[in-house]
Amino acid sequence: MLELIEKVVMTTIGVAAITQKKAEELVSEMKERYKLSEEEGKHLVDRIQTLAKENREKVREMAEAEVHKVVERLGLVSAEEVERLKQRVQDLETRLKG
Repeated sequence: MLELIEKVVMTTIGVAAITQKKAEELVSEMKERYKLSEEEGKHLVDRIQTLAKENREKVREMAEAEVHKVVERLGLVSAEEVERLKQRVQDLETRLKG
């Protein structure tokens, strides 16, 4: 029963955006409605937060991968690469002057 409630909750709230407070409010409502014990309620809050954290991490990883693809497709270079090239030019200029 608890697993079914968990699935419904996850689908309903969009797990990536839930806050601790919202999870606790939701579980409090679910505890009343479905007569969940305090332990079941705490377990559900913990599970919701774990899933939310995992999903946020997945979304972040996917976003980074997409940005990396776009940067490569556009032929852009990173700030690190620009700094490396600046240093190389500066080294070459120093050699030419010296």
